[in-house]
Amino acid sequence: MQRAVKRVFDFCFALGCLFFALPVILLAMLVVHIKSPEDPVIFKQKRVGYKGKLFTIYKLRTMTNERDGEGNLLPDEKRLKKWGVIIRKTSIDELPQIFNILLGQMSWIGPRPLLEKEMSVMTIEEQQTRQSMLPGITGWEAINEGLTDTREAMAQYDLYYVNNWNLAFDIKIFFLTIMILFTGKRSDEEHRAPKVKKEEIKTEKIYSEK
Repeated sequence: MQRAVKRVFDFCFALGCLFFALPVILLAMLVVHIKSPEDPVIFKQKRVGYKGKLFTIYKLRTMTNERDGEGNLLPDEKRLKKWGVIIRKTSIDELPQIFNILLGQMSWIGPRPLLEKEMSVMTIEEQQTRQSMLPGITGWEAINEGLTDTREAMAQYDLYYVNNWNLAFDIKIFFLTIMILFTGKRSDEEHRAPKVKKEEIKTEKIYSEK
């Protein structure tokens, strides 16, 4: 029953948000096209979704596809321009994911949608548990992002969310996300973060998804 309520909220809220977000998306698309005319405006990438099924995630492009003389992509810091930083900082690049929600591929709140190769930090059982819920635009790991500098740590927060999920938890994450978006501040980490054993977290650094 709670999951049905969650899905109804996702769809209705996404439909309402689209009315206000569409002009912002179109304006941002124009900026991206002007600043990086040779690159696609929309960034598309296959991610792992509900029950392990792949889907295409949509974002506004925030980096160029500039390459060196040998055809290799330049480092992220060289491809991320000032306009991309602004789009990322304001989370405008995430707005096209509203269409993923309307299509039933994502939720507003859930585990971060990962690339296939990023799933390897979890056991098969953990992967199945994590993907038993729709991936989200925001989530428990996302609001604790400052505490997660490895894929292993991120997985622990996502698994904590899935194993402890209820509508009240989603409401908490929703308002914490709003607070972070509008103030740039996070609440006391001790009250937000589940206790993750340090020995369970490896040291492999997160790599860029862009």
